[in-house]
Amino acid sequence: MANTKVILIGVGGATCSGKTTLAKHLRTILPNSVIVHQDDFAPPQELIPIHPVYNVQDWDSPENAIDWRRFSQFLEKVKQDGKMPLDHISHDPLNEQKEFPIDPECYAKWRSHFEEVERRGREDHGIEITWALVDGFLLYWDQGSMDQLDIRIFLRVQHDTLKERRRERDYYIADGSIWRDPPLYWEHIVWPGYVAAHKDMFENGDVESGRPTGDKMRGMLVLGNAKMSTTDVVNRCCEEIAEFQAFPQKRNSRHHEP
Repeated sequence: MANTKVILIGVGGATCSGKTTLAKHLRTILPNSVIVHQDDFAPPQELIPIHPVYNVQDWDSPENAIDWRRFSQFLEKVKQDGKMPLDHISHDPLNEQKEFPIDPECYAKWRSHFEEVERRGREDHGIEITWALVDGFLLYWDQGSMDQLDIRIFLRVQHDTLKERRRERDYYIADGSIWRDPPLYWEHIVWPGYVAAHKDMFENGDVESGRPTGDKMRGMLVLGNAKMSTTDVVNRCCEEIAEFQAFPQKRNSRHHEP
C-alpha cells in the first residue's frame, strides 16, 4: 500500500489579487488536489471587533480576521492525510464566481506533466501524492501556519488595481453572512490591514514596490501578476511546483523549459 505524501501549496495575496482564481486553476491541473480557503476560518460575525476610530467592523486586521488556532489545526489535519474533513463546509461557492480561462495548451501540458509525476510517485516510490492548495489574504502573517506550507506563492498587485477590483465586487460571504463594504471601507480598513500584515515582507515596508526581504520571503515565488495574463501566471506557478522535490529523483528530471 502506497504512503500518502501531502504537499501544501500556499497562494497568498491581497483581496482581489487573483489568488482564488489561481488556486482553482491549479486544482484542475494537479491530480488528486483540494483547496483550503482561509476565508472559511473567519471568526463568527459577532466576534469581529469594531474599529476604534471608524466605528465599523474590521474584517481585515491580521490579529482578528482569522481564527488562527482553528486554521492552523485544520492545516495540520490536511497535512496528515490530504483529506478535507467531512464536516467542513466552505462558503466560497456562495461568492460571485467569475471566469478567467487559460489557454487549453497550458492546461494540457501541465496536467500531463503532473499526472506523470503522480504515476512515478506511485509506481517507482510507493508514494501517493496529494496536493493541498491553501489560498488566503493573510496567508503569510502567522508564522506557525506559514511554516506548514511546502511551496509559497504570493501575488503582488498594485493599490489602484486592487481598489478598482474590490469596488466591482457586489458582496462577500463572511461567516456565512452577506457583507457589503461601507463607504470608505477600502481606505480606512482594507488597505491599511493589508499593509500591516505584509510590510515586514518588503524593503522599507513598501508593499507595492519594495524588494522582497527577510527570512519570511526566502524561497517564496512573488509574482506581479497585474501585467501577466492568467495563463502566464498559471504557467509560472506550475513551473515552480514542478521544481519541488516530491520524492527522490535526479535533478534534471524536474527541469522544464517555459
